[in-house]
Amino acid sequence: MDTALTLTTDMKLVLGLVGFTMVMFLFERIRADVVALVVLVLLGLSGLVEPDELFNGFSGHAVLSIIATMILGAGLDRTGALNRLAGWLLRRARGVEQRLLLLTSAVAGINSSIMQNPSVMALYMPVASRLSSRTGVTLPRLLLPIAAAIVMGGALTMVGNSPLILLNDLLIAANANLPSGAATLEPLKMFAPLPIGLALLAASLAYFHFFGDKRLRDEDGKGVTPARTQSYFAKAYGIDGDVYELTVTADSPLVGMSLGEAESLRGAPLLLALKSDGEARLAPPADTRIWVGSVLGAMGPRQQVSDYAQNHFLRMSSRLRHFGDLFNPSRAGISEAVVPATSKFIGKTGRDLQLRRQLGLNLLAINRDKTVLRENVRDVALRAGDMLVFHSIWTDLAEAAASKDLVVVTDYPKGEQRPHKFKIAMAIFAVAMLLALSSRLPVSLALMTGVAGMLIAGVLHIDEAYAAINWKTVFTMACLIPLGWAMDSSGAAAWVAGHTIERLPQGTPIWLLEILLGLLTTAFSLVISHVGATIVVVPLAINLALAAGGNPTAFALIVALSASNNFMTASNPVISMITGPAGYTGKELWKIGAPLSLIYTAVSVAMVNLLF
Repeated sequence: MDTALTLTTDMKLVLGLVGFTMVMFLFERIRADVVALVVLVLLGLSGLVEPDELFNGFSGHAVLSIIATMILGAGLDRTGALNRLAGWLLRRARGVEQRLLLLTSAVAGINSSIMQNPSVMALYMPVASRLSSRTGVTLPRLLLPIAAAIVMGGALTMVGNSPLILLNDLLIAANANLPSGAATLEPLKMFAPLPIGLALLAASLAYFHFFGDKRLRDEDGKGVTPARTQSYFAKAYGIDGDVYELTVTADSPLVGMSLGEAESLRGAPLLLALKSDGEARLAPPADTRIWVGSVLGAMGPRQQVSDYAQNHFLRMSSRLRHFGDLFNPSRAGISEAVVPATSKFIGKTGRDLQLRRQLGLNLLAINRDKTVLRENVRDVALRAGDMLVFHSIWTDLAEAAASKDLVVVTDYPKGEQRPHKFKIAMAIFAVAMLLALSSRLPVSLALMTGVAGMLIAGVLHIDEAYAAINWKTVFTMACLIPLGWAMDSSGAAAWVAGHTIERLPQGTPIWLLEILLGLLTTAFSLVISHVGATIVVVPLAINLALAAGGNPTAFALIVALSASNNFMTASNPVISMITGPAGYTGKELWKIGAPLSLIYTAVSVAMVNLLF
């Protein structure tokens, strides 16, 4: 390779766009998908990518494969597959904590080989909560090993995570810019990285079994199910007591007040329900007016509720004549949900979102960085990783969770489960995997065949399939793919690779270059996400391999694997989902995750060299 390439205007523009993307992703002033769209537009306006090719990323195999895996995962969840899995894990663990951690993490890692990592984590959070509540193993001790295994297990197949799904498209695109005489890069088959994934998963399980287990947080009261709501929420959030009915008399100063005003009065219990004009409802809007004869559903210690009733001339009854059905644990209760990094709720308050009016969710508390917020929670701007405590009807909670703006970690009765479709769903999924194994069909077509089968068989409805897709992830990836093309076609990747080789000592071993490349990709992923890191660094890796006499496919594979090598920060979507429920601080994550990240790099480079 020519290492004396001149830095052209096109190269400067591409490298400038890479720098711009990194800065914007780092400071997060603008959403990642908006930044990706701006980059796409600039690539088109500058002529770095031809207008006819600019939007090809949206129809690429990588994007379609990701959409398909999201829908297939939702179909498996709808049949109750994970409920069966939780029962199986409990039976096999036989009450032994180490065995439970090992089995749960191993099965989660295997599951992540066929579904997107964030989707697997979202499905396993209620499973972990159920296991925690039944065994007494705290949720923090379960979640981090499960999350690590899910990230490791994503390397078992070429559809386990976004970087690996992207890799084949990037390899094919790189062929157009290979120097004369270089061998054509072939796409990797479905299970090409299987030995690597098995080694990574085994390393993760061994790490937490022999070393990381001692560093895991061990706090009580993180697991929750409706059956133990009262004791759990009393311990974790100070939300305790029973539910009482308070009837508003003609002498009560609450007459004419809004519910929000009544809640803000000194010593007020939690006001969870209201019956007025013959209609009883949970989580009534804050502006609902209270009139003579209205009945309030109040929760709190008996003395607190009694004092509130006496001070405001309310008749108190411990017998639920009006709200008995509403407060039935099989219909409603208290739950916890995490705000994921992709949520539209970030930066908004409960009042802005009108949680009670729009979603039927009564926000009771917020757990943020081990601090429980109870006062004026509706006026607190939400952040990624916040743990929200709600009281609601379960069906309303399920509808809110379907929007992907909340990840519910409480095990609660889900709406419209289809357990009778379990065998059909598993058969369809197995056929899709077998088709993906054949070299005659693209993986995206094989997976979409499975999606079509689930829709026709009624495992999923089409609206549920649409709801299962994380469009922010899809849009961000599709918009950034042309940036990788521009890195390659402009010669920017070759220029960086050539000058890198020039500055390295003569005779630098290939394996050392691969380790440095893996660490560089990991650092990039902390800033511009795993997708962005893959798109930017794969063209560089291919050109670096050609300049150093290495295997371009091996170098590119190391990049795709290393892009997911982030166990230390919430920039990894999987880790961001557990920071709230597990309560780990940034320092604790680095303490546990950094050694695991180094192990990941060493194992992935060693295994790639064994295979290639």
